[in-house]
Amino acid sequence: MAGSVLFLEYPKCSTCQKAKRWLDEHGVAYAARHIVEDNPTADELRQWHELSGLPLRRFFNTSGMAYREMGLSKRLSAMDEAAQYDLLATDGMLVKRPLLVTEATAIPGFKEDAWSAALGA
Repeated sequence: MAGSVLFLEYPKCSTCQKAKRWLDEHGVAYAARHIVEDNPTADELRQWHELSGLPLRRFFNTSGMAYREMGLSKRLSAMDEAAQYDLLATDGMLVKRPLLVTEATAIPGFKEDAWSAALGA
């Protein structure tokens, strides 16, 4: 199993609930963090993005109401990474969830195979 595991969630999100059940069923010890009440900072998001190796766009909750209301599908390409980190840090509902963070990687969204590989579960 991975060392320290951070699980960022929005408790009302059904995918987050499913992911949390999966973590519990696989005996993964983790620290849970409410993504809205304790929104990630721009520095945390930068660090996790770098760990992930994924495009920054994958950290945005593209199906969320806030994303759509702000018209981000058209605006993101014109923003530099620093501005995108700052924007994500303004509202946890903009961040793709659940978000799994270990010492070695960060995975936005719940994909059992990716989480299993990252956690050795």
